[in-house]
Amino acid sequence: TSFSTPKKKKRDDGMREHVTGCARSEGYYKIDKKDKLKYLNNSRAFAEEPPADTQVRTPLLSATRSEQRRLLSSFTGSCDSDLLKFNQLKFRKKKLKFCKSHIHDWGLFAMEPIAADEMVIEYVGQNIRQVIADMREKRYEDEGIGSSYMFRVDHDTIIDATKCGNFARFINHSCNPNCYAKVITVESQKKIVIYSKQHINVNEEITYDYKFPIEDVKIPCLCGSENCRGTLN
Repeated sequence: TSFSTPKKKKRDDGMREHVTGCARSEGYYKIDKKDKLKYLNNSRAFAEEPPADTQVRTPLLSATRSEQRRLLSSFTGSCDSDLLKFNQLKFRKKKLKFCKSHIHDWGLFAMEPIAADEMVIEYVGQNIRQVIADMREKRYEDEGIGSSYMFRVDHDTIIDATKCGNFARFINHSCNPNCYAKVITVESQKKIVIYSKQHINVNEEITYDYKFPIEDVKIPCLCGSENCRGTLN
């Protein structure tokens, strides 16, 4: 026995009539060019005339987006900008590298352009009290560690990055720096962050003023800037 494919017939209204009563049982068949043209013309006409409710929704959607932008801008302006910048710094850290410096020993350099008033890097270390800092300073001298990597946060807290820190401890002092240090509070914890004072180019060294207290025993400054004070303290 052989099975013959049923012939497709067209109705008067242009719709195809299925002999078996079910389109799925008759498989695929080729559509005439006339039917394709009718479909294309109908779809174009429908596209050129949007529904009536669309004309009403468009300005409403635009107004909604405008209101969302206004709320976002007001929210951003009312929040602490330092906190927002700190979160951005955690999300994408600046590309930095440490290598030999013409100022002193090692230095930190930018590997990407940095705009003015941006967070460059956080000064990371151990939070210790003044008593512990004095004890460690004497111990570091006995161990032959001449450089000081202690950064005072306030009267009671000091960050020690000597043996537990990041690249920020390699930043050299300059009397004419391109960055400055700032203490910010994040989740009730004080942190030291290095900000850019001006635009910093690629391969430019990151520097800030240590602002050491004035002492009798002077530490020579080697920054080489035009307005160099000659000493760090």
